Amino acid sequence: MSEPLRVRPSQTLSHDVGDYPDGMVLAVNKPLRWSSADVIRKLKFAAIRHFGKKNLKVGHAGTLDPLAEGVLLVCIGAACKRAEEFQRHDKEYVADLVFGATTPSYDLEKEPDRFFPYEQIDRAKIEAILPKFLGEQMQVAPLFSAKSIDGVRAYELARKALRSGGPVKDGLLRESRIVIHELELLDFGKYEPPSGSADGADKNASTAENGSARNASFRIHLADASALKGHPLARLRIRCSKGTYIRALARDIGEALGSGAFLSRLIRTASGDFRLEEALSLQDALSLFERR
Repeated sequence: MSEPLRVRPSQTLSHDVGDYPDGMVLAVNKPLRWSSADVIRKLKFAAIRHFGKKNLKVGHAGTLDPLAEGVLLVCIGAACKRAEEFQRHDKEYVADLVFGATTPSYDLEKEPDRFFPYEQIDRAKIEAILPKFLGEQMQVAPLFSAKSIDGVRAYELARKALRSGGPVKDGLLRESRIVIHELELLDFGKYEPPSGSADGADKNASTAENGSARNASFRIHLADASALKGHPLARLRIRCSKGTYIRALARDIGEALGSGAFLSRLIRTASGDFRLEEALSLQDALSLFERR
């Protein structure tokens, strides 16, 4: 089987999409506070304009949460037919877990709402518990996820519950079989919230990174967790199967340690053999379709 073009940062693309009969794949470093759909919309518009083909197919091979960064595989043209194949590949992440609290989304899309003891948590206890999460296991996805419940996205039900003032209940989703291949503690320390307001600091970063394309990121809320400064923080490297929710893993590790935990940061460092070091920034990816 022929392989799609694996686009490199220095690539010069033809304006004739027929020159790429197997399509192309871009590994894009998805910015913080951009949804995967935001990235696809931007790149699809640029690619359609570049190739002059209105019905050009553009999609991704494995979504990333808005508050996650890192490798998002963007398939263009005939490569879209292989998106499901690429999506089945293992993923690698670096995740920061903050202990002593949880949020309804298990990341900072929502404010911390439950608090737990955390004084007992240290490096040794984390290293001792991690091997229990290796291998094949059953996992319940967070309710704030794209899982379907009777044809409705789980996050739609969760957000509706919050708007009505009701509780966001776990237990509505069925368990899924996942595999954690590797789980390594990279660092252990204390949580330091971003300086300044959560949204203000992030807007500055988005402006610098994305230039005129930055506005899509402002729709995503980044909660203020400054009250949790000094709580234990573990940085983990995780290699896992398709369908693994790292937010759910954070929840489960927190519970196993007699506390609670949520993600303060998540970076996908690899999707299959596409690695973050080779990924294009969003601006560089857009620039590929602006070259003459």
